[in-house]
Amino acid sequence: MESELVELFEAAKKAADAAAIDGVASSGPEVSRSLDALKQLKKFPITYDMLVATQVGKKLRSLSKHPIDEIKTVATDLLDIWKKLVIEETSKSKKDANPAPVKVQKLQRGDSAKSIKVERKEPVNNGVKIEHRGQTGVKDEKAPAKAPPTNGAPKLTAMVKCNDPVRDKIRELLVDAMSKVHDESDDYDRARVVGCDPIRVAVAVESHMFEKLGRSTGAQKVKYRSIMFNLRDSNNPDLRRRVLTGEVSPEKLITLSGEEMASDKRKQETNQIKEKFLFDCERGQAPKASTDQFKCGRCGQRKCTYYQMQTRSADEPMTTYVTCVNCDNHWKFC
Repeated sequence: MESELVELFEAAKKAADAAAIDGVASSGPEVSRSLDALKQLKKFPITYDMLVATQVGKKLRSLSKHPIDEIKTVATDLLDIWKKLVIEETSKSKKDANPAPVKVQKLQRGDSAKSIKVERKEPVNNGVKIEHRGQTGVKDEKAPAKAPPTNGAPKLTAMVKCNDPVRDKIRELLVDAMSKVHDESDDYDRARVVGCDPIRVAVAVESHMFEKLGRSTGAQKVKYRSIMFNLRDSNNPDLRRRVLTGEVSPEKLITLSGEEMASDKRKQETNQIKEKFLFDCERGQAPKASTDQFKCGRCGQRKCTYYQMQTRSADEPMTTYVTCVNCDNHWKFC
């Protein structure tokens, strides 16, 4: 089921990206394929576990900002449906985590007088059980309840230090970056982020960087700068969230290139630029041929030129690139 969900989403995203690059009209074939796939996703029997395992909810955000209104509207409605599912599952799990109050009464007989020992256990605030004891005729004193933890950034004084000023400074910067994730997350991600420890993750990342890369002033200082820049970049909340939730482990983080550490938005922009350069590059290509077999989605004319390239594996069909002679509109298909 998860593989079917991913394949269906990838089909919708691929068609939507092609429509955005080519600038086709809302009635183009790429737009129709994307809308059909999104409508099938609405009917798909999705669950909370599937959303967490495949991460398609995060990838769907790019389609909710698509330049074509039809794709944007359907993607936004689908994203709202998935968010509602996540909120319902999160609320249900919180209710299941709070047990009903349990009251236990015990009778004890002393040598000279009768006494009653009462134990009452009940959950308060953050789930800490407080025990009240008293005797007959003596008023029970309630133990003060601990205040729930705040949602602000943890104090740096609780950080584990290594007595190295340079390393401690890096840990402080990482703690500051990891502490931003809670405020940057939406309802879809906050359920997983709230249970993570920014300090523990920051210390683990710095320790692994020091162990594998050496000191930050050594031969790997460029790699240090790349990791620190991307983790602290205000435009790259995706990487911080993935590191904090464990989706990207410290071991994997130091092996990522600068392009792999970029935000989802930046990756999409880079892919669009590559597609455009590939589309416009004509050196070493077969000469274009004129045809009237294709209809331009922008102006409706059939005066077009086209050429073909093998952009995938040898057993896959060639990609056809078409250009309208009348309005210079570009599109492609396989």
